[in-house]
Amino acid sequence: MGKVVMYSSVSVDGFVADEHDRPGPLFDWLSSGDIPLDESGEIKMSQTSYDYIRPYWDQIGATLVGRHVFDMTDGWDGKPPGGIDHVVVVTHRPEPEDWDPEAPFHFVDGVEAAVGKAQELAGDRMVEVAAGDVGGQVLAAGLVDEVRMDVVPVVFGSGKRYFGSVHAQHLLEDPDVVIQGNRVLHLRYRVRRRPI
Repeated sequence: MGKVVMYSSVSVDGFVADEHDRPGPLFDWLSSGDIPLDESGEIKMSQTSYDYIRPYWDQIGATLVGRHVFDMTDGWDGKPPGGIDHVVVVTHRPEPEDWDPEAPFHFVDGVEAAVGKAQELAGDRMVEVAAGDVGGQVLAAGLVDEVRMDVVPVVFGSGKRYFGSVHAQHLLEDPDVVIQGNRVLHLRYRVRRRPI
């Protein structure tokens, strides 16, 4: 079974969006270079960021998001972002009425069941968990193996927190990856497991 990785771009003060769900400059680094991430050419980054992000992207077998993100993006029109094979949506509500049942989206109630479904779909590939409220719930449940952040040099002051509403302390290992890209710092931490 593949790793469960919590991931997002984040402001220096720990926010993934402002109070109105706008990312502001958090994704500017995705258009700050000359190297296309994929054949669409829509995302272009520095060579340094590409060398870090492309191998990560290739490992993702399923992405887990909350219903809020799904609704904000209109479900990406039924096509998972970035060519990901499957998207698991944590929700207490059914899929939208006019939703295409053939779209590779799976609607699951509860974070533990959603992680289980995502792992089943991903096989030995990675499960990516979107940071924010759902990501924080997955972390609090002890199901995150690794935290990845693309830290952007901006201070929001307030907004949607990277770890959502996590209130308990969770220790991470020292960062095992620290890479400076163009207007971004890529960080990777393993989650320290509590002794059983």
